[in-house]
Amino acid sequence: MKYLTLEEYKEKIIFLNKLNKAYHQDDEPLVSDSEYDELKKNILNFEKKNPKLKDPKSPTNRVGFSPSNKFSKVQHLVPMLSLDNAFTIEDVEDFIKKIKNYLNLKNDFFPELIAEPKIDGISASLIYQDGKITKGLSRGDGEFGEDITENLLTIKDIIKIIPSRPKGLFEIRGEVYIAKNDFDKIKDNFANPRNAAAGSLRQKDSNKTKLIPLKFFVHSIGKINNHNFLTHFDFLKFCGESGFKINPLSSILISIDSLMKNYENIEKMRSSLDYDIDGIVYKINNLNLQKRLGSLSSSPRWAIAHKFSSQKATTVIRKIEIQVGRTGALTPVAKLDPVNVGGVLVSNATLHNENEIKRKDIRVNDTIIIQRAGDVIPQVIEVIKSKRGKNSKKFAFPEKCLCGRPAIKDFNETSKKLDVVKRCTDSGFNCEYMAREKLKHFVSKDALNIEGFGKKVVDNFWHINFIRLPQDIFHLNYKKVELLEGWGEQSVNNLKSAINKSKNISLLKFIYSIGIRHIGQENAKNLSKYFITIQNFLKLCNQANLSKEIEQLKELDGIGDTQIESLETFFKDKKNNEIILELSKILNIEDFKDSKIDSFFSGKNVMFTGTFSGMGRSEAKTLAENLGANILSTVSKKLNFLIIGSSKPTKNKIEKAKELKIQILEEQDWLKLSKN
Repeated sequence: MKYLTLEEYKEKIIFLNKLNKAYHQDDEPLVSDSEYDELKKNILNFEKKNPKLKDPKSPTNRVGFSPSNKFSKVQHLVPMLSLDNAFTIEDVEDFIKKIKNYLNLKNDFFPELIAEPKIDGISASLIYQDGKITKGLSRGDGEFGEDITENLLTIKDIIKIIPSRPKGLFEIRGEVYIAKNDFDKIKDNFANPRNAAAGSLRQKDSNKTKLIPLKFFVHSIGKINNHNFLTHFDFLKFCGESGFKINPLSSILISIDSLMKNYENIEKMRSSLDYDIDGIVYKINNLNLQKRLGSLSSSPRWAIAHKFSSQKATTVIRKIEIQVGRTGALTPVAKLDPVNVGGVLVSNATLHNENEIKRKDIRVNDTIIIQRAGDVIPQVIEVIKSKRGKNSKKFAFPEKCLCGRPAIKDFNETSKKLDVVKRCTDSGFNCEYMAREKLKHFVSKDALNIEGFGKKVVDNFWHINFIRLPQDIFHLNYKKVELLEGWGEQSVNNLKSAINKSKNISLLKFIYSIGIRHIGQENAKNLSKYFITIQNFLKLCNQANLSKEIEQLKELDGIGDTQIESLETFFKDKKNNEIILELSKILNIEDFKDSKIDSFFSGKNVMFTGTFSGMGRSEAKTLAENLGANILSTVSKKLNFLIIGSSKPTKNKIEKAKELKIQILEEQDWLKLSKN
């Protein structure tokens, strides 16, 4: 399987953010589910191969999209996460392998799974108190959902009072959907069943929602106080006995063979079902193991969605254009004869990079097969050379960026080869094409999150010379903005308010917002945790001490050679330093605050070596981080504890720790202190 380049990966994430907003907030999906899945698949493949280069805008970092302003926002009792996807049996086997490694289970052990069809609907949370429903929420962005209680109460499948009246808090999660037969009666008003369900749940008038034949399947546990279910199956059984609808195709699996047979059987009957499904969800059945596995930032480690397949089409390339991304990467894009793929008209396809064009021998006027299974800009699968005519033309990849500066391929220290992507040689805001994309990143949701300051506004303000650098945003002439077409007094006031609100920002988000290559949210968090204050971070702007500051960063876990080199390159640029210093005067940048619990290990620097008997190394690191510890990757004077597993600890690390008089903890001692 071909993996993406870093720039291709980042470009796909930009497109996926657009899809997420359209799908989760606007109820107007721009692509089919299979197209969305293919985009996510490409992103996941890249992240598996390049975990240190994982971008914060990846779909693996967050769920859905921000709740709309139609309804009040309510924080979920437990984050409402999305699922990672598996597209092949190898992906599923990799999922099982990771679980075994994380929990340090024997190779021949197969964790019991429960499989449920993945309903193509709208996720909802139902909160009960002493058996009586009190609130119903949409997923929203996973942390906050919309209060759509009145609309959910119109659904007959949702029980208002649980017959057994379980004491205390009892949260049930499931999927709202419309049956195919019911949708046929109302399809003139909606694009598809999921769209109909989403639009109905977002009606301000619940009487209008009541007119839509919505249904509900229970699929997950939320927060529960007084029930001691041992397995996920026990929970589903209780819900079914209480009157909720449980998918009848749910089953328990005890081997890869049974898993594949179940997958194939359900895929065969997919078209005959009275509801849309796009895959099978596998969950670890044992709830204690679920708890130990925990979650990543946007998905649980104990569940995965095994998706069904996608679609292709044939068309002709009429032109190839170059686009320049935020990191300076030059990406070729094919302009196509428009073709319908899965109900969506496609006119562009990514060609990834120069090497990809040469490898597939892609030429202008070639007839090609494209695959659009999740990408706004699909990819070229192959050229149909038997249809190549005399008007076919080879594409000469440019030696220069669109700004006129030389474009080169970086040398990759890891692979000891040149990267496949050509990049503009500018390192900051001197290239106008890079600068404009950097500004879009700066105002984006995961950075300053300036509401109303989207990509189109950046493009518009750029073209009329209102903004060139990030600090220009805070010096806008609002009187001139109000004179622009599409802007009025109220919209300008809203923009002004959003910009002023964005001035209060955490150190983590500030570091991420300035757009240093290879520094995503996780690395921005590592850096903010290390520097604590903006004053400390600004030391990197001092050219005289830069080498010393950079050298110290090498000890941080997760900050590798790639990130070190990128930081050094960024802070050697005079203009970058001027921008950061100017922003530090404009913004109120809050010190880093660790939200982890107060414990014996809070603020301590720890390092792990060896194999652990009771858990995997990854689980041990997660536990340490949850206890407030900092994870280091090398033994140095800054280290407080070297924690060694029961087998195969690295001897030279132990010897160096003894030499530096660093306290060494064996596995059992570490676990005792952790519990305390």
